[in-house]
Amino acid sequence: MRLLSLVHGSDVRSELFGDVVRADGHELDERSVVNDPSHALASVDGYDAVFVFGGQMNVDEEEAHPWLRDENELIRTLLARDVPLFGVCLGGQLLAKAAGAHVGPSPESESGFVRVELTDEADGDPLFGSLPREFDVFSMHEYAFNVPEGAVELARSSVCSQAFRVGDCAWGIQFHPEVRVEQIAEWVRQGARPDGAAIVAELRERIDEWQAFGAALCRAFLTAAERAGTPVSVPDTVERL
Repeated sequence: MRLLSLVHGSDVRSELFGDVVRADGHELDERSVVNDPSHALASVDGYDAVFVFGGQMNVDEEEAHPWLRDENELIRTLLARDVPLFGVCLGGQLLAKAAGAHVGPSPESESGFVRVELTDEADGDPLFGSLPREFDVFSMHEYAFNVPEGAVELARSSVCSQAFRVGDCAWGIQFHPEVRVEQIAEWVRQGARPDGAAIVAELRERIDEWQAFGAALCRAFLTAAERAGTPVSVPDTVERL
């Protein structure tokens, strides 16, 4: 398969997911929405599936980041065309917004490992249906999404929704299954977090199990994307850039 990865900064890239995609014999093209939005969002013709990863910006910061409007329109088009899509953190929030849900400040920020629980509706889901009823995820966010109308909520923490599915082949998650230890160390350094050392230390201790989880989740998405069919041609969506 040929996959597209939309990223929003030099330290929020495809990371582990990119390794898994290429190791399994697929092609991955990575485009920076921040550095070159005209190219990143202009066309997704011929791709079998799309990843949308995280970023430091929030979905409601269109004045500072006008390309957010165009990315929203692109995701809406992908949904309309049933192109398999996987949104991570900001990417999940963008998917929720494109599907009509509210996205805004979380009741509480979540940093480090947090416990989540599957919903009853997760039974049979191609990505979440085989997971334990409860498990820990690595999160780092201050915004959160509501579940779009008509979508299926798959997992929740005590604070907010953590995963949902729109239709048969689009998933949004609030946590980060793709990250590396060095990447998170840079995030907490940039944010000057007082708890940063503890967050990095726990991730370092648990990184093997966490990356095994992330690789399995990524492969489950790849399997779902393969079952979804042939590449879909999507017309250019960016005219304002």
